[in-house]
Amino acid sequence: MPDLILPGLIDVHTHLRVPGGAHKETFATGTAAALAGGITMVLAMPNTNPPLTTPEAMEMARSAAVVDARCDVGLYAGAAPEDIQQLPELAASAVALKIYLNDTFGKLRVDDLPALVACFNLWPREKPIALHAERQSVAVAIGLAAIYDRPIHIAHVSRREEIELIADAKGRGLPVTCEVAPHHLFLSAEDAPRLGALGDMRPVLGTPDDVAALWAHINDTVDCIATDHAPHTLLEKRAAEPPPGVPGLETSLPLMLAAVQDGRLTVERLTALMHDNPRRIFNLPQQPDTTVEVDMTPWVIPAGGWRTKCGWTPFAGLTAGGRVRRVVLRGRAVVEDGEVLAAPGSGRVINGM
Repeated sequence: MPDLILPGLIDVHTHLRVPGGAHKETFATGTAAALAGGITMVLAMPNTNPPLTTPEAMEMARSAAVVDARCDVGLYAGAAPEDIQQLPELAASAVALKIYLNDTFGKLRVDDLPALVACFNLWPREKPIALHAERQSVAVAIGLAAIYDRPIHIAHVSRREEIELIADAKGRGLPVTCEVAPHHLFLSAEDAPRLGALGDMRPVLGTPDDVAALWAHINDTVDCIATDHAPHTLLEKRAAEPPPGVPGLETSLPLMLAAVQDGRLTVERLTALMHDNPRRIFNLPQQPDTTVEVDMTPWVIPAGGWRTKCGWTPFAGLTAGGRVRRVVLRGRAVVEDGEVLAAPGSGRVINGM
């Protein structure tokens, strides 16, 4: 008998790299990694090549997901100033809109007020808006939520000042939710010299005080645990100018189970952070007859042997609190004792509700 049975988990922040980055990850490899980590639904970000800011690019990603996804996948539309007027058409195929207020690659950064206003006016109110917002940009995001009286979701919160401002906004009744990534909970700037480029992501790792603040708010302010799974090859990471981003789909649940083992989280709170709240915030469909069976024996995370195409992890050497033994998706076993059984194309592509 398993030690623990969870619902199929939902990761609302992944980068599956298609179109344009299949050497890093594909829908087939990324969703295999997700299932191995107990995640049965992922939402994929729009900063692909080309980015998902036009109906043509969205259809490229959607078609690839239909053929290759092993678990359920939803796609974000991206906001780009030059493509803003296409947002209403994109909404039909997307679960949410992603707005980048801080540095990003390509044409996705939105840093002028008219474009931001257009995003909030053109995007359908029934579909969520998520924002990459760091430091003072968090205040901009919260201000937009207040002005337009519509919910926003703030991605990968990593600093004390950010989580405390979000807590204040929630306390005032503003419609703000947020997520935290495991790398900002289990690593800090003190790990950066040891990890080198393998510990470089955006936002960059915070101080131990930032980490302590995130944990202090894990039970009352944080809404979701989201991996920000952003794989790059080891060759890319060893280059003179390595790209930021780390993988995380296979290690997210094992690390959060370590927090359960340590008494920092209850199983009920873990379920809320990794299933209930993501589904509610993003209006995602139910997955009937879907469960994740867990063995709660601690184990040490290895450096390799992963299903993600990049094949490495920044968490090597940390102790995980449990291991996924079996995953059932809609009544069908898709993982058994480490083996992913789901075929490419067996997952569903979702548009939200």
